[in-house]
Amino acid sequence: MKSFTARLIALFSLLTLEVLVVSGVFMVSGLLFFYLTRIVFVENSMAFDQWAFGKMDVLRAAWPSLTTVVESITFFASLPFLVVVGLGLPLVLRLKGHRREGLEILLAVAGASILNQLMKTHFQRMRPETALFPQSGLSFPSGHSMIGLALYGCIAWVLWRHEHHPAWAALLLMWAVLIGLTRVYLHVHYATDVLAGFAIALVWLILLRTALRLWWREAKVIQ
Repeated sequence: MKSFTARLIALFSLLTLEVLVVSGVFMVSGLLFFYLTRIVFVENSMAFDQWAFGKMDVLRAAWPSLTTVVESITFFASLPFLVVVGLGLPLVLRLKGHRREGLEILLAVAGASILNQLMKTHFQRMRPETALFPQSGLSFPSGHSMIGLALYGCIAWVLWRHEHHPAWAALLLMWAVLIGLTRVYLHVHYATDVLAGFAIALVWLILLRTALRLWWREAKVIQ
C-alpha cells in the first residue's frame, strides 16, 4: 500500500511539473512574441537586428566557405522539403499503425504554415535589402523558423513521449534553432523575425497538443 501511494505521489508530481513547464513555456513564448511586435512595429527599433547581422557578417568574413554549408542547412526547412516531409512522414506513420502521431505532425506543419502566412500578411514587413540571394515573400515572422520548429519540435515530442529518446529530441530542437540562425546569416530574415517564428511555433504546438489530447480523451469517453 505504501509503495502504491509513493508511486501515485511521484506520478502526480511529475504530471504537475509537466503542466507547470508547458504552461510556463506557453506564457513566455506568447509574451516574447508580443514584445517583438512592439519592438519592431511600434518602436521601429533595428538595434538588435543590426547587432545580429554584424555578428553573422564577422563569422562569414572569418570563414567564407561556411556559406555553402549554411545554404545546405537552410534547405531543411524550405518549402519543397516541408511539403515532402509534412505529407510523407504522416503517411508513413499511418501505414505503420501510428495514426495519431502522423496526424499530430501533419497538423503541426499545416497549421504553422497557414498561421505563418496569415501573420506575414497582417504585419507586412519587408525582407532585408542586404540578403545574400533573392528571396520572395514577406519577413515577419520567419517561415523557416516557425514551420521548421513546428515540424522538428513535434517529432521531438513524439520521440520523447513514445521512445524516451531525450538526446534525439534535444538534437532535433537544436537543429531547428540552427536552421533559424541560417536565415540571419544569409540576411534573408531579421533576427527578430526568427525569434518571433520560434515563439509563435511553440505557442501553436502547445495549443495543438492540448486540443488533440482533449479531443482524444473525449472520444475515448464517448466510445
